[in-house]
Amino acid sequence: MSDTPVSPAVRYVAYALLLVLGALVGTAGSLVQAAWFPFGLLLALLATAALFYGGLRATGTQVGVFAAGGGWLVTVILLSLGRPEGDGVFGGGGGELLFLFGGMALAVMCATLPRLARPTP
Repeated sequence: MSDTPVSPAVRYVAYALLLVLGALVGTAGSLVQAAWFPFGLLLALLATAALFYGGLRATGTQVGVFAAGGGWLVTVILLSLGRPEGDGVFGGGGGELLFLFGGMALAVMCATLPRLARPTP
């Protein structure tokens, strides 16, 4: 992040984009983690960690992690509910729980990372 101030409108657009990107990563991770277990689970969690850490670095605030994490969490929860007919993305098992709880743990870890001190000229 540069030293130039960012307008609030640009910051809000970045948060909205992170929310949408979180939903996309949550959807892709939900599909991949079950399809290629256990490597799909690892890939999905790596993508989730990259999203959360990228949100932190791109915005410079923890709100970037919360925006990406909110989109991710809502999407994963909605996909786990399924439909009244019984169809669902998650089949129920250890991999799905590891993806859900692992992703939440990654969001908390990225949100609590200390901020790096800016170098003084």
